[in-house]
Amino acid sequence: MNLQFTPEENTFREEVRAFLADKLPADIQRKVRFGQQLNAEEHVRWQNLLSERGWLAPGWPVEHGGTGWSPVEKHIFEEECAAAHAPTVVPFGVNMVAPVIIRFGSEEQKRHYLPRILGNDDWWCQGYSEPGAGSDLASLKTRAERDGDHYIVNGQKTWTTLGQHANMMFCLARTDPQAKKQAGISFLLIDMNTRGISVRPIITLDGAHEVNEVFLDNVRVPVANRVGEEGEGWTCAKFLLTHERTGIAGLGHAKQALRHLKSVARRQTHRGRPLIQAPSFREQIARSELELMALEVTNLRVLAAARDGGAPGAESSLLKIRGSELRQRLSDLTRRALGPQALPFFADFLAGDDDTLDDDQTFAAAATAQYLNRRKLSIYGGANEIQKNIVAKTILGM
Repeated sequence: MNLQFTPEENTFREEVRAFLADKLPADIQRKVRFGQQLNAEEHVRWQNLLSERGWLAPGWPVEHGGTGWSPVEKHIFEEECAAAHAPTVVPFGVNMVAPVIIRFGSEEQKRHYLPRILGNDDWWCQGYSEPGAGSDLASLKTRAERDGDHYIVNGQKTWTTLGQHANMMFCLARTDPQAKKQAGISFLLIDMNTRGISVRPIITLDGAHEVNEVFLDNVRVPVANRVGEEGEGWTCAKFLLTHERTGIAGLGHAKQALRHLKSVARRQTHRGRPLIQAPSFREQIARSELELMALEVTNLRVLAAARDGGAPGAESSLLKIRGSELRQRLSDLTRRALGPQALPFFADFLAGDDDTLDDDQTFAAAATAQYLNRRKLSIYGGANEIQKNIVAKTILGM
């Protein structure tokens, strides 16, 4: 693979940089830069700007509103967004349920849902994990029983990210309890305003309300909201998860985290000299940078293989494993570089309600919260231990 960018790709990079410089709102950029939490309005405001430019859904086919970008252009776009401190697009609609609808949905579902996702009219959440069915997702117990033109859904979902903002959920439910557990699952699109749905917050270790429990009590879901045939939900789920795991690699964000780590290590001192000059710490930074370079090559190869709209293979599990471990390590090294400065973090600051700190204090205030939050990276999207099993079976033939 030629790792040199072409003149056309470098021109595209400049176009992306110009767009970000002109359109990225300063208040949103500042919150992202300092690790503060965005509210729903800020997420939607940024995504509307991307949608107006036609850049919200680079992974979609052009006929449905995609950009037609090559895998390298998509990589460049994500890298520049991370470098400019632009928010990550909330993935559940654009990057997760939309590819499933495009691949397995009816024409009516495509006509209805895809324009609403592009227009940010719907906020989606993911109804996959349950108590006792996370890594072993096929053991889920949420039931969907047929009642004429509807399913009656009962069960509980957990770790539902940003479900407090969502008006739609894509949900896995068991429609045939007698079938093999993977074969008895269907993929349903559920209106979160339907009677019988309740959302309860889960406050995470960093003090944030990011995830939730969702309870479904005799929720009526039209059969027309099923994607694919009854019992084909596991096929839809696997297709979706390969896209999610590829994105979790977070290459652009890892690069930005590495730049921030180096900046912190240059400012912090150890025995009278910059921390970055300490051999043991410098070695850890160098090792992380080498792994990041290797991850970038692998990421480009996987994207190239998926450029025609097919799902990535088991290589996405490799990206998920290495990408999540690397981002966790970078957040840990940053926290360690800051030393005692990284001990406190403040809820008012993280929510964007405290602007009394200077820049150094601001970065330090977010370091521990980010470190704690990054612990989840090796779990969601399929725990890394499960991904290693997939690699062993599918790639290594073990």
